[in-house]
Amino acid sequence: MRIIDLSQEKTIINQFVTELRDVDIQKDRLRFHTNIARIAHAMAYEISRTLDYEDKAVMTSFGVAHHKCPSDELVLATILRAGIPFHRGFLDIFDNADNAFISAYRKYAPDGSFEVHTEYLASPRLDGKTVIIVDPMLATGLSLELALKSLLTKGTPRRIIVAAVIAARPAFEHLRTFLSKDTDVFCAAVDEELNEHFYIVPGLGDAGDLLFGEKE
Repeated sequence: MRIIDLSQEKTIINQFVTELRDVDIQKDRLRFHTNIARIAHAMAYEISRTLDYEDKAVMTSFGVAHHKCPSDELVLATILRAGIPFHRGFLDIFDNADNAFISAYRKYAPDGSFEVHTEYLASPRLDGKTVIIVDPMLATGLSLELALKSLLTKGTPRRIIVAAVIAARPAFEHLRTFLSKDTDVFCAAVDEELNEHFYIVPGLGDAGDLLFGEKE
């Protein structure tokens, strides 16, 4: 498993993540949505550099031009609900990709412990395709594990890529137990800790609530 931490590079993504974390800027929900999408746009470009390419000929008004274009058959897979704007941003760039959607949520016990449950999956066949799983907050890695297990019922991808806005260091240890060594994990930022409720610290709060309003 290869971790690509884009916060260690000189990239405008750092500005967008800074604004996502800022508790005052977070009050502007539209800007929060926009920054999630901006990160997706920039990250999609970085991911595009790792895809396979082939020569394509295109007819212009004056002749034929040749360009190297991606040859991967892409599927964008999203964990609902916080993943929706992140997914939309990726789809702006990879507009020919197929799409998959998985529900995953934490079911809490009275003692504060929780299990992750999945209840919904809509996906095309994945055999031989490149699957990009987009999940804005990668905290424990449990949701991603269950999402991937659900997706693999639809076939065997040629390649799997994970994309997150913020990932917690402990999640990487869990991801290594089920992701192959050639899986790329792209992150806009990496934080070191989880709190007692398994939220990323310093993180940015509950991304789903900030995007769509507090849930009951």
